Amino acid sequence: MAQALPGRTTPVGTITRGTTGVNRLRRSDRWLVNDDLVTDRLRTAPDPLVVDLGYGAAPWTTFELAARLRTVRPDLRVVGLEIDPARVVEGREGVRFARGGFELAGLRPVLVRAFNVLRQYPEDAVADAWARIQSNLAPGGLLVDGTCDELGRRCAWVLLDEHHPLSLTLAWDPFTVERPSDIAERLPKALIHRNIPGEPIHALLTAADRAWDRSAALAPYGPRVRWRGTAELLRANGFPVRAYRRRMRDNVLSVPWDVVAPNP
Repeated sequence: MAQALPGRTTPVGTITRGTTGVNRLRRSDRWLVNDDLVTDRLRTAPDPLVVDLGYGAAPWTTFELAARLRTVRPDLRVVGLEIDPARVVEGREGVRFARGGFELAGLRPVLVRAFNVLRQYPEDAVADAWARIQSNLAPGGLLVDGTCDELGRRCAWVLLDEHHPLSLTLAWDPFTVERPSDIAERLPKALIHRNIPGEPIHALLTAADRAWDRSAALAPYGPRVRWRGTAELLRANGFPVRAYRRRMRDNVLSVPWDVVAPNP
């Protein structure tokens, strides 16, 4: 069994299903290593510690996260935390594992990834969970709270800093998803029950579908080209969809949080 971390506290949270799979979180990992804010925080952190919170029944995605983020910061340290003690394994490949929950086992990481964790909690538990994690981040730290399907073809995540949410990003396989609103079933817990008329997230997905339909003439050039046309239409219609400098392997829709923040 892995050794306890110094200064750890009582784990906060409940044991979840622990579903996992090799390469399931590749889309969010690709985004992390290419996002300017994330890479800047990793490169400038005095202690480049990353926590993978709730990695599940097997830590495949934790090892993948470590390998990908080390292309940004080679001396980066990764700790996988699981609240279920039966899932805590011996460390290897420069990755450690320990028991922990939203309190982060007393660690102060510069980046926390929590994927498919809060999806299994009630919606009213999200704010407290976010606040608990945020309070334990290192100065300038970031939190990624996300959800994906079993094969990692449809993903959505919220990026937060120490104080508030910053953005929502949707990413999907261009060749297996028919339209942007298909990602609705994988929205993070903070938004999944808000995809109803009158809510900002519903307005965004409806507009994305409408722009997708209007970009049908680009379909012969492939779904990536069609999505780029769709994103341009969304921007022309007033949605501040992020424009990426490089061509993306995935179809990616990213907007500031205030565009989709739930109504009070």
